[in-house]
Amino acid sequence: MNFHGTEVRQKAVTLLRNGVSNAAVARTFNVPPGTISYWKHLDRAKRGECPGKHDPKCPRCDGRRLDEQAYSYLLGLYLGDGHISHYSEHRVPNLMITCDESWPGLMDDCEQAMRAFFPDNSVCRVRKTGCRNVKVYSKHLHCLFPQHGPGKKHDRPIVLAAWQQEIVDAHPWEFVRGLVHSDGCRITNWTTRLVAGERKRYEYPRYFFTNVSDDIRQLYTDTLDKLGVEWTHCTRHGNPYNISVARKASVALMDAHVGAKY
Repeated sequence: MNFHGTEVRQKAVTLLRNGVSNAAVARTFNVPPGTISYWKHLDRAKRGECPGKHDPKCPRCDGRRLDEQAYSYLLGLYLGDGHISHYSEHRVPNLMITCDESWPGLMDDCEQAMRAFFPDNSVCRVRKTGCRNVKVYSKHLHCLFPQHGPGKKHDRPIVLAAWQQEIVDAHPWEFVRGLVHSDGCRITNWTTRLVAGERKRYEYPRYFFTNVSDDIRQLYTDTLDKLGVEWTHCTRHGNPYNISVARKASVALMDAHVGAKY
């Protein structure tokens, strides 16, 4: 926002502190009123004088009750199709989960989980080409999602903190559901068999989870092991990025607790 030079900004802030109106300062320096208002807000925020309530208390920093079920689902979504960003040092970080337009139910579930976990924060949807970003803003995102870091997730270690693992252990199906809803799918496979000399087609459901990060796939398969879900690696083009669940009993478990995206 500082397109008018530091000296102009400092002079404008000095006038604002002395009680000169935003409009008068804007006319004095030929600066848009919105920019003057933004400079005033930053100056007041720096001095702790902004009106209204501050960022709601954090479950990690302030001991506010944490909705563990909603968090476990959000953690799975974040590890798949989510990231944390802020566009400048003055902006509040936002958690963004990218959801395909084909799955409006997934967007609803994501937004509901965000509102449950961040009851005092604003949640919004931003339309993009073919998808929507479901977003929530909070100053405490980095302590709530310590996996955040520079670069892509598969280029850095992804390890759950002890408190996160405790939540996943308490709500494993929500974690699996978040991972599948972000980077997985439920499909119908088919094959043919020769029966009494006649070739017949058979169809069967199957769950896939695909992620380039070895650590994230490990978190997924470790959780499946604890839930008694049988899985196999499905290597394609020499890359072991796909995890398959195809056994009838295991698919039935996934159907009961995860289900297809909708």
